[in-house]
Amino acid sequence: MSEKDETRDRVRALVKEVLANVPVEEGEETAPEALPKHVVVNSLKDELGKEFDRDESAKNLLTEDDLRGLEFGARLRVADNVKFTPLAVDIISEKQIVLIKKSSRQASSSVKIVAIGSDHGGFGFKEQLKSFLAERGFQVRDFGTDSEDAVDYPDFAQMVAASVSEKKSDIGIVIDGAGIGSAMAANKVPNVRAAACYSVALAKNSREHNGANVLTLGSGQNTFAEVKEIVEAFLKSDLTEERHKKRVAKIDAIERQSRN
Repeated sequence: MSEKDETRDRVRALVKEVLANVPVEEGEETAPEALPKHVVVNSLKDELGKEFDRDESAKNLLTEDDLRGLEFGARLRVADNVKFTPLAVDIISEKQIVLIKKSSRQASSSVKIVAIGSDHGGFGFKEQLKSFLAERGFQVRDFGTDSEDAVDYPDFAQMVAASVSEKKSDIGIVIDGAGIGSAMAANKVPNVRAAACYSVALAKNSREHNGANVLTLGSGQNTFAEVKEIVEAFLKSDLTEERHKKRVAKIDAIERQSRN
């Protein structure tokens, strides 16, 4: 066997060993061979109140640069389909870094198709968000815009809202500069309850209390890291309590009365 083949086999063996020790977040199914082979000590986790020390779950390939600064025994959150460079594998092994696998789907099972759109101000975030959603198993319907050339946000908010109204998409997401104008436009479409949300708390509340089915975001109001957290909260939450359903029914009744 050549030296090159021996090196490749060694790297493959190390990758297999590392992935075999990836613990899984609660609620995620895993094959028996993927179960961790060692006990994860959670004393530091309890002390800090965090599930992980660093989140790199948005990346499908991790290099040694992504691991810089991590201490011995640190907890690193990774995507379920993550791959590592050989040097990254060595660092993980040497520092005994604990990999916390992120489930590929964290939303409620009722959400499968997501309509998305933006104006020129939200184009960059929209493109990133499409990949973020697709990696998590959602079918994404992109209604534009397709560049940073100036366009009018009501046009795209209407198309996304119409897809939700006609039940061609389960929820919609629209991004402009502030998120407010798109919410106003989307709410003119029947059967749509659009909410402009700038925080995880607002996104969760809009779903659980108000039955929102369209989320609007402001590219000038949040970082993309914050946007991802807001979107995840929106997808994971749902309208379930009867007292909230009763109030949302009154919102729908107002819409019907206004159309008559």
